Amino acid sequence: MIWLKSEEEIALIKEGAEILGQAHGLVAAHVKPGVTTEALDKLATTFIQDHGASPSFKGYNGFKHALCISPNEQVVHGIPGKYELKEGDVVSIDCGVYYKGFHSDSAYTYGVGTIETKVAELLKDTLASLYLGIEQAVAGKRTGDIGFAIQSFVEAKGYSVVRELVGHGVGKHLHEEPEVPNYGKRGKGQLLKKGMVLAIEPMINLGKRNVVQESDGWTIRTADRMPSAHFEHTVVVLEGKAEILTTHKYIEEVLAK
Repeated sequence: MIWLKSEEEIALIKEGAEILGQAHGLVAAHVKPGVTTEALDKLATTFIQDHGASPSFKGYNGFKHALCISPNEQVVHGIPGKYELKEGDVVSIDCGVYYKGFHSDSAYTYGVGTIETKVAELLKDTLASLYLGIEQAVAGKRTGDIGFAIQSFVEAKGYSVVRELVGHGVGKHLHEEPEVPNYGKRGKGQLLKKGMVLAIEPMINLGKRNVVQESDGWTIRTADRMPSAHFEHTVVVLEGKAEILTTHKYIEEVLAK
């Protein structure tokens, strides 16, 4: 079942997404060597709850944290803990907010201090692929158009696309239909309609596309232990152009300093 959201519902998602964006900005200011992933998670949890919202991930299928924090070869779903960030790491930070009955979901991958040039390029290109995917999230297109835009761009640069994990619908539930793969064929997949709210989230590997799940039951990492990047926005499908509901503005302000 695919839920088309009303203008009022989209406005509520956007309100929650503003809290989410500010939480990401707070975390971004603390992504530096020596900081534990657990400390970042506590910052986000407190901020979200202090603003009258709930962390979407906390309690989801037993997950105990507000953030998924995935360094280096971890693709997604990394569990915050005692790991200390170090110079040269890359780290994906994924967060969701539940506010007034609706979820929003976004992610950003950071370089910690100075990172290898080829890894910096991976981050830049994965972020670019997110916006290429979003350009295709318009009424009358299909999910395959989003996936094709992402896949064709990153594979031309020698990267690989994770297949086992995909974007998704989002709204009253954190994960709704349809699935939004980061690979696909133009004109194939679910027809996009005005009012569909989607989380588009390319997960792109520097090495091969194969991934494995760690014994903790959550963490997904690259099989070859090469770095991975992950960026995400929640968007609403409209006629002619998607609207991005989440924001990286607060992250970008921190990174610009």
